[in-house]
Amino acid sequence: MSTSVNHLDERTRDSAELLEEIMPSAITLAMMLRHRKMAAWLRTEFDGYQDVAAAPPYRRQLHGHIVAKSPQYGWIPAPVDDQQKEEFGYMDLLEGVKALEKTCVSCKKGNGNRVLLEKDEMAVLQKQINLTAELAINLSREVYCRLLRTVRAAIYLWTQELMAEGIAGEHNHYSPDERAKVAHLDDPEKFWRRAMDEVDSLPIPDVRVTGFFERVFGRAG
Repeated sequence: MSTSVNHLDERTRDSAELLEEIMPSAITLAMMLRHRKMAAWLRTEFDGYQDVAAAPPYRRQLHGHIVAKSPQYGWIPAPVDDQQKEEFGYMDLLEGVKALEKTCVSCKKGNGNRVLLEKDEMAVLQKQINLTAELAINLSREVYCRLLRTVRAAIYLWTQELMAEGIAGEHNHYSPDERAKVAHLDDPEKFWRRAMDEVDSLPIPDVRVTGFFERVFGRAG
């Protein structure tokens, strides 16, 4: 199997490319370079996190709006005060990139995704606000997009530094000398922390919205 750092770099900047489709190539490249930490992080991002404590900060305590299900009006803002918003209005996103991207792609800009509160949390909040209605957190599309763009930006920053070290072109394997030259770049936390800070200034596209025909007939290719 061959891979190209240059091509991977280009794909991170191409809005037509889904992150789900980019990540297997990134994992292959990491394995070829013996970047075990990077490969492990990429796999976990792809598959999802089992333990919230292991999830990076860009996946944790993401702000949403608490809504209640009215039998008459559907989902409406819940009558919560600032303290309740602070206590119940945040959630962690642990799903893999594919599931998150599917949610984001199917969401129109300006919309979001509704996630029911955990059963115990819902019962506590229902009692506090004297409601029996179902309660959920509505996370905006932007929350999902920013998470996905952060992961994508981390891959972009990694490829940029690999190319700066002379690792470029199509390869079926890398020599021990080439791997040794970039061994110090096997540091996913360095890249995702930079991505968190710099994502808005990097050439990383927003997650595209699925068009009508794609929703009906599926994606071609």
